[in-house]
Amino acid sequence: MGEIFSPGKLMLTSEYFAIDGALVLAVPTKLGQEFFFDEKPDGQSLIFWKAYHQNQLWLHAVIDYKNWEIVEANLIPAAEFILKVLKNVQELSQTKFKDTTSYYLKTNLQFPADYGLGSSSTLMNNLAEWSGTDPFQLNAISLGGSGYDIAVAKEKSAVLYQSQPDIQYTKVDFNPVFKNELIFIHLNQKQDSREGIALYKSREKSQALINEYTDLTRKIVDCQNLVEFSGLMMIHEQKISAFLNMPTVKEKFFQNCPVFVKSLGAWGGDFVMSAKFEGFRDYFWGKGFTTIFEWEDLIG
Repeated sequence: MGEIFSPGKLMLTSEYFAIDGALVLAVPTKLGQEFFFDEKPDGQSLIFWKAYHQNQLWLHAVIDYKNWEIVEANLIPAAEFILKVLKNVQELSQTKFKDTTSYYLKTNLQFPADYGLGSSSTLMNNLAEWSGTDPFQLNAISLGGSGYDIAVAKEKSAVLYQSQPDIQYTKVDFNPVFKNELIFIHLNQKQDSREGIALYKSREKSQALINEYTDLTRKIVDCQNLVEFSGLMMIHEQKISAFLNMPTVKEKFFQNCPVFVKSLGAWGGDFVMSAKFEGFRDYFWGKGFTTIFEWEDLIG
């Protein structure tokens, strides 16, 4: 049985503006999604799909890919999504799902599904690598989005990414000297990014504004000390807050926090980034946020 692995991701800059081509800094996480595969020439044209969350079976499905029908499944909506994605794989691939071979496919998501670290992007990249297809194309027709998360999964590296006018990205060694002073706090909920994206798209924006986030990203990548980094992160938060007319995560949950707190990705859920200060664990735990990672625990 073969195996492929793709890391999860955290989006450190540009959030919604990534859609319109602002430069994004994104980093890989140590945890990601495993993909195991086997093929048997049994003449049945079946897909036996098993999806595990942290080694616990979540979804099992049998799909007839000659007729693209679900033969059996324990979670029909999830199985329908997998069928749609695998049908897209068939259309893009030169070799997969073309004859009567049966496929035994298994995934294992290493992080909780509500962490927002890329359960979908890691799946797209694993399937694309396995089938010899373009992960950006597979993601575009299956899910949409800017594609920065696909770049991280594909390169297994931090990237500087732009979606417009065409997808372009470079691997970057983002390894700040102050990384051990940074922390990541989970907000105990999974954020649906579609609502935030709809709000963002409803606002008028200029190329000059998009360029401001590109400039901020470049300054953040080049930053050499925590004080400057913290200031840039606070500027980033305030600018998006003003644009969306939404309170920052610090205003919402951590008004008396003595350091910066920055949203990562869609506002309102998933992870935020902050910096250590005396008693930081007690502070966040006291507010009900007990999942706290240091850089070396979370970032690949």
